[in-house]
Amino acid sequence: MNICVYCASSEKIDKTYLAAGEELGETLAERGHTLIFGAGKFGVMGAAARGAKRKGGNIIGIIPRFFDAVDVMFADCKIIKTDTMRERKHLMETNSDAFIMMPGGIGTFEEFFEILTLRQLDRHRKPIAVYNVNGYYDSMINMLENAVNEGFMSEKCMKLFFVSDSQNDIFDYLDNYSPFVYDKYER
Repeated sequence: MNICVYCASSEKIDKTYLAAGEELGETLAERGHTLIFGAGKFGVMGAAARGAKRKGGNIIGIIPRFFDAVDVMFADCKIIKTDTMRERKHLMETNSDAFIMMPGGIGTFEEFFEILTLRQLDRHRKPIAVYNVNGYYDSMINMLENAVNEGFMSEKCMKLFFVSDSQNDIFDYLDNYSPFVYDKYER
């Protein structure tokens, strides 16, 4: 399975997140999956790639050409270069069978919410998992639950993704995924 991992590129984060990224990359490779990611060598992104590489995993990095001007690319993998961030996200989506969001910042949030929106609109039926390391996404989950409680979002939308602080649970979910049929027109 090709698994896209959305995550941080920052090095200014607690080492716990980097360790979780490396471990996730290792497990992904050990289970025979391919890592698809944003091709960064720093932060959780780089950690996941290093972990997958250490275990002999297949890695595909997708990165816009404008990053050529700075030294941020994890070069020890298959690289696909795009002209824009939008093209990058599209290729990450279409080349992936599943998605995992690890801790990250605004880019990670944006990628997650776009893939979740596309799932809600039935543009894909691929599994989406949130790896909630150290409760990082607790406040986001609370925000989404508040949106449901206030009537801005259907409760069924919460079934379109899986949240866990256990990477084993994340991989079990992906490996045994059965799509929830979501009627986007049901009110």
